[in-house]
Amino acid sequence: MTTVVAGPATGTHPDRAGRSRTVLDIVVPVYNEEGDLESSVRRLHAFLTGGFPYSFRITIADNASTDATPVIAQRLAAAIPEVRTVRLEQKGRGRALRHVWAGSDADVLAYCDVDLSTDLGALLPLVAPLVSGHSDLAIGTRLARASRVVRGPKREFISRSYNLILRGALSARFSDAQCGFKAIRSDVARRLLPLVEDTGWFFDTELLVLAERAGLRIHEVPVDWVDDPDSSVDIVATAVADLKGVWRVGRALATGALPLADIRAQLGRAPLAPAPVPGVPRAMPFQLARFAAIGVASTVANLLLFLAFRGLLGPIAANVVALLICAVANTALNRRFTFGVRGREGAVTHQFQGLIVFGLGLALTTGALGLLGLLAPGAHLAVEVAVIVAANLVATVLRFVLFRSWVFRPRAAAASPATAGKAVAP
Repeated sequence: MTTVVAGPATGTHPDRAGRSRTVLDIVVPVYNEEGDLESSVRRLHAFLTGGFPYSFRITIADNASTDATPVIAQRLAAAIPEVRTVRLEQKGRGRALRHVWAGSDADVLAYCDVDLSTDLGALLPLVAPLVSGHSDLAIGTRLARASRVVRGPKREFISRSYNLILRGALSARFSDAQCGFKAIRSDVARRLLPLVEDTGWFFDTELLVLAERAGLRIHEVPVDWVDDPDSSVDIVATAVADLKGVWRVGRALATGALPLADIRAQLGRAPLAPAPVPGVPRAMPFQLARFAAIGVASTVANLLLFLAFRGLLGPIAANVVALLICAVANTALNRRFTFGVRGREGAVTHQFQGLIVFGLGLALTTGALGLLGLLAPGAHLAVEVAVIVAANLVATVLRFVLFRSWVFRPRAAAASPATAGKAVAP
C-alpha cells in the first residue's frame, strides 16, 4: 500500500499548551470519482470556512482509482491549505477510513460520501456532541421522523430491511447503519479500529455494533438526504457482503471472541445511580417494565402453544408442554434483558433454578385446571383459556419475586485490592 500526502492542512486551533491542533478531520473516500470530486470538495470547503466553528481538515482518501481522481485530488491539495490527499493501492471504503483515522491527529474523525447526499447543515450537530464529550460516536439517520429524504422505493426498502436485520440478529438499537455521514472521537477510534475486520461497506456497521456492545454512547442526527441516481454502488454485492458481515459479527459476539468487556471497563459509560425511592429497591421499576413485557409475550406464546397441543395431548399435558417451552425462553430473556446478566457463566444454573420456578408455576396452572375439572366437568374451552390466563398471571408475579430475590440476585462483590488491606481504626 502506497500513501501520498499532499497539502499540509492549516486552520488549526491551539491547545492548552499552545500547540496547534485540528479538531475535525473529515474524510471523503473516493474511487473513480473524477466527475464529482472537485466540485464536492470545494463545496465542502466553502461550507466549513463559511461559519464552521472548529478547526478542520478535509482528507481525500483515494481507494486505488484508475481514472483522473488522484490527479484532481493532488491539484485540490496543492490549491487549498485545508485539504490533503491520501492514496491507497487497494480498494475498500473501510480500509481507507481505517488508514486515515488511525494516522490522524484530530480530536474528532468523520467521513461523508463524495456526492454530498447528506445536507451539510447536519455536520455541526454531528460533531458538537463529540467535541463536548457528551457522546462517543455520532451518525446521521435518514429513518428518524424529523429526517427529510428523497429516494426511490427500492433503496428505501433495502435500507429499512437491512436495519431490521441488524435489530433482529445483532440487537442493534441505532436506527440507520448505512448513511454515509458519521463521526467518532479519536480516542474511541484508537480502541475500536483494531477490532473491526471489514474493509468494505460493512466497516461502519461493524464499528457501530462493537461500540454499542462496549457501552459507548451513539448520538443520532436526523438529516436531509437526497439519493444520488448516478451512484456506482453495486447494491446486490453490497447486500451479500453485509449479510456475511452480520453473520461473522454475530458469531464473534456469541462466542465471546471480542474483548468488549475490557473496552467497556475503560471507555463505556456506567449506568446512572438514581436517588433511591424509599421502599423501592434500585432499578425495580425498569425491571418490572421489562419483566412485564416479557411476561405478556410469554403468556401469549403459552396460550398459542396450549391451543396447538390441546387436541393431541389433552388440556393437562398440553399445558405442561407449553409452559415448559415458554419457561426456558422466559428465563433466557429475563436473564439478558430484565436483570442484565450477560455471558455464559452461570447460565446453566440459572436455567435449572428457572425450571424450579417453572415447577411452581406448573403447580399453580395445573392445579387450577384440575380444580376446574372437579368443579365444572366439561367446561367450555373459553373457560379453560380464562383459567389458564388467570393462573399464568399469578405465576408471573411469583416468578418475578423469585427471579429477583433468588435466581438473579446480585452476589456480594469481593473486596477490592484498594480496600482489602485497610485496617479499621479502633
